[in-house]
Amino acid sequence: MQTETAIAPATTPGPRAARRRAPAAAVLIAETRLFLREPGSLFWVFAFPSVLLVILGFVPAFKEAQDDLGGRRVIDLYVPISILLAMITAGIQAMPPVLTAYRERGVLRRMSATPVRPSALLAAQVLLHGAACLGSALLVTVVGRTAYGVPLPGQLAGYLLALLLAAAAALTLGAMICALSRTAKAATAVGSGAYLVMMFTAGVWLPVQAMPDLLRRIVEITPFGAASQALEQAASGSWPGWIHLGTVALWTVAMGVAASRVFRWQ
Repeated sequence: MQTETAIAPATTPGPRAARRRAPAAAVLIAETRLFLREPGSLFWVFAFPSVLLVILGFVPAFKEAQDDLGGRRVIDLYVPISILLAMITAGIQAMPPVLTAYRERGVLRRMSATPVRPSALLAAQVLLHGAACLGSALLVTVVGRTAYGVPLPGQLAGYLLALLLAAAAALTLGAMICALSRTAKAATAVGSGAYLVMMFTAGVWLPVQAMPDLLRRIVEITPFGAASQALEQAASGSWPGWIHLGTVALWTVAMGVAASRVFRWQ
């Protein structure tokens, strides 16, 4: 009898854990279907960065080595920049309006009364947009390599670390926009303003490496300016600077903590 009593508690958490995971899996499947039905978001997050890279490749000067860039070409710099563009688009433009619309329509409030927790919906959105970012990064890398002979990252481990930190920074920034915006229209408006600023700091209009010294130092303290430098260093074969990695990580933690404290489900 003592043996049976001791064994019983060890076997009960399994079914309970499975029952908790089932609603979250159902939410992820449903959100995946909805996400795939939005061709606009898929294009801007997944395809547009590669399209932009192809367009820039038609500029002859961008395919010539530049002495002030350490012998690298402008098109080489735009591979990590295009990857950052995908992350910024997913985190700031695509995700916030979806979550804010759910809250505005009372979807999150109604979910609170069901076995499905609202946090499962947030996790599904982060996972989907994060996966889209990584898929876009892979596509951009393949296009750059096959179309323009852009070398693969020389320091792969450092490159992947900087990539994951940049994706986390973009998604936590999107979560903060969700937390601060009460309506989907407000999220779109705030996201559009932040989008333009983050595009500049990531080097979309002018690569960070080509900026004047003072402007570059200012940009490097922003999450995507630091991420751009970290990715470029790893692509060149060096381990990304810990200052740049630390800057991205610090922004990610700060925005994540702020979003968690301000965010409301209804």
